[in-house]
Amino acid sequence: MNDDNSNISPNNLAFIALANEYCHSIENVFDFDQEEQTFVAAMLRLLPRIYISASDIKVGDDHDNGSYLDSYLDENDYDTVRANISRMIGEDDIYLEVFIDDMKYSDTPISTSISENLADIYQPLYNFVATVKDATNETIAEAIAAIKGDFDTYWGQTLCNVLRALHSIYYKN
Repeated sequence: MNDDNSNISPNNLAFIALANEYCHSIENVFDFDQEEQTFVAAMLRLLPRIYISASDIKVGDDHDNGSYLDSYLDENDYDTVRANISRMIGEDDIYLEVFIDDMKYSDTPISTSISENLADIYQPLYNFVATVKDATNETIAEAIAAIKGDFDTYWGQTLCNVLRALHSIYYKN
């Protein structure tokens, strides 16, 4: 990120910092003492802050909803992140999902995984952080508009869903 941050709101700066912290935590999943509870606790502290910060992002009128982020994360890195989280979470990785549109038409439960959901959040945040790292204010504003659009339509719901599953693991006893 460049040195002139005068046009970037404090909330947007906070969101950038939270996105970076999330990516760092996901990339270093095994730094959590090899204990599922420590990792889950970290996610339970971080994800709500990301949700609130993303909800509060204000996009200027000069940035349209057509903004998008270039992809910096390749499929192998995504799969590695997902597999590492799955190993950390273990048998608690799979949970039943109720907030899928197809669920209302299904006679059978639909399952998903915490590791896939966290990796699905990681992907846009990683692309966002990579975009804003050494960017101009204009590029940062476009990236913020893009990440806000993605949050509204996709990963915000994923974050809420996985938060419910993580809560269940952490407080199951």
